[in-house]
Amino acid sequence: MMETQPSQPGAIALVGSGEYLPQMLDIDRFLLSTLASAAPRVALLPTASGLELGMPERWNTMGVDHFRALGVAATPVHLVGAPDAADEPVLAALRGADMYYFSGGNPEYVIETLRGTPAWQIVHSAWRAGAVLAGCSAGAMMLGGYTLSVRSVMRGDAPRWLPALGVVPELVLMPHFDRVADFAGQAMFRAILASAPAGLTLVGVDEDTALVRTGTPGSWRWQVLGRQSVSVFSTAGERARYHAGDDVPLPFAG
Repeated sequence: MMETQPSQPGAIALVGSGEYLPQMLDIDRFLLSTLASAAPRVALLPTASGLELGMPERWNTMGVDHFRALGVAATPVHLVGAPDAADEPVLAALRGADMYYFSGGNPEYVIETLRGTPAWQIVHSAWRAGAVLAGCSAGAMMLGGYTLSVRSVMRGDAPRWLPALGVVPELVLMPHFDRVADFAGQAMFRAILASAPAGLTLVGVDEDTALVRTGTPGSWRWQVLGRQSVSVFSTAGERARYHAGDDVPLPFAG
């Protein structure tokens, strides 16, 4: 009797911004190359923009065109509110996909819309079995252990930590980081880190850039793809910066 090999989680892409734009073609081409399927199917999930009139449709239209340019079929999924996350046509559209792409919007909204739902169970189980899981901006923030509104901290509010979906539970993602870094100083990051739940690493991902994890449990590879950089903060607030093509020393199993 032939033994089957245990499945491994698929690649993860944490994107700072730029979903479905031309500058993302090479990144998404790389993600697709990690799949065994010769004809992969991508599920487009605009959930984070569910509170923005017309935006879910806009993201899905852009996503279909983007992946068509890569020679890949993309399925627009109308998962924009909590009822959709248990709706059978939505669940059917999610089943069997090889890549799930969550576009941007409101991180708290997407987390609360998906947490504990049949839709998220399908996506998470498929990723654990080898599907690619990609998130841009809010879609990336939701995959960490917690989310944090840096904008509110910059206004002078105390940091507020919201538990996220925990695909990479040791990370807190800050997208659009090149813009954030233009306005925030080291003192602000030290204040954020001082209030953070134990065991978290703060990671900033610049626009048009992705932090990508590939490999297998125990030998993950984190690398920077795209045109800018990824910043990793120590608990003391010190910043290490990694550029396109660099490996990033994040040994987390996730």
